Amino acid sequence: MLDPSLVEKLVVFQRNEITEHHVYRGLARLAEGQNAAVLERLAEEELGHYRSLASYTHREVKPRRWRIFLYRLAARVFGLTFAIKLMEAGERGAEGAYAEVAGKIPELERIMADETGHEASLVELIDEERLGYLSSMVLGVNDALVELTGALAGFTFALQSSRLVGLSGLITGVAASLSMAASEYLSAKSERGPKAPLRAALYTGVAYVFTVILLVFPFFLFSSPYAALGLALADALVVIAAFTFFMAVVRDLGYRRTLVEMVAISMGVALLSFLIGWLLRVALGIEA
Repeated sequence: MLDPSLVEKLVVFQRNEITEHHVYRGLARLAEGQNAAVLERLAEEELGHYRSLASYTHREVKPRRWRIFLYRLAARVFGLTFAIKLMEAGERGAEGAYAEVAGKIPELERIMADETGHEASLVELIDEERLGYLSSMVLGVNDALVELTGALAGFTFALQSSRLVGLSGLITGVAASLSMAASEYLSAKSERGPKAPLRAALYTGVAYVFTVILLVFPFFLFSSPYAALGLALADALVVIAAFTFFMAVVRDLGYRRTLVEMVAISMGVALLSFLIGWLLRVALGIEA
């Protein structure tokens, strides 16, 4: 007879396993071909873990529906690999709890080995297009952040009108996005690598335009150009934080270090660009 407190811990583990089973089954329905097969294998493995634990607790537990929904939503928005690796990060956080009980329940040692080893090898089989074009997305987002934040700051002090700044930023951003997309197309075509030139250009252009819209929108919302600039810079930080989180998860990078690096580079270059523009306006006597 197991100790009641131990049974409760096993029930928590059970709930995690059955939740992950349903998550993988749901993700398999969103995938095709090899990806679907990989996810089905993961789902069956999690179901086997659940049944092994149930043999000790003699209970049937329900999955966490909200977690299933969130992981499926993440897969639709950011891709299958992102959702899977995000879930793996949560599993690594539960390894300590498993280790505490493993000495009392030998079956947990096998489950832990599966979670840390077998699943990792299966995830490597996931082949997803958007990850192959991650560098194109990074190029679009970073270039938009660096160029447009500096341009918007300069326009704000030069034009003193939210509408004019917003319109100027939008024109500048759209023109730059077309230029960046064309450059990425030519680059991918000349390299003759695995990336399709047209798709690489599309990823770059879409990422750039999305960032432009987010940064320019405040200038059509506020009458004060300075308030709009403050919100635009805050939006830039949000974009950096969100995109860094995505890259950190799918590339297994350290989030904090990568975030600090991206903020320093993007904001540093933007500030430097603004200062150069401001000095040139003063030197040429263009400022009022």
